[in-house]
Amino acid sequence: MHYEYAIEGGNFSKAGLASSEVKKKLRQLNVDNQVVKRVVVALYEAEVNIVAHAYNGTMNVEIDEEKILLVLQDSGPGIPDIEKAMEEGYSTASPEVREMGFGAGMGLSNIKKNVDHLDISSEIGKGTRVEMITYINRGR
Repeated sequence: MHYEYAIEGGNFSKAGLASSEVKKKLRQLNVDNQVVKRVVVALYEAEVNIVAHAYNGTMNVEIDEEKILLVLQDSGPGIPDIEKAMEEGYSTASPEVREMGFGAGMGLSNIKKNVDHLDISSEIGKGTRVEMITYINRGR
């Protein structure tokens, strides 16, 4: 199964809507609750990163019997130092984003903790691509 969602940068009133839709789909497919929780935590963090940092983006979701593949691609400023961005507490969020309760610097580290595979690539001035895989029927 394949699903695609558009994500609007800067629109915090819609932040998390795509993640919620994926959660509903996984529950309809009777995916184990622990797997659903892990996927939704990672997906929400990635979605909010697009809303907070990019102009726009897409979320592609592929679900099969073995795994859930999530690919988020954005048009935005890019991440200059991915390794640094992975550190808990590191954030480049604007003061306005922080005032809304986002940008605590836990997004990428939370993603890494909740998926079985994570690959991030980024080009300055172009955008970022985040690929996550969570296996359905086996441990991490």
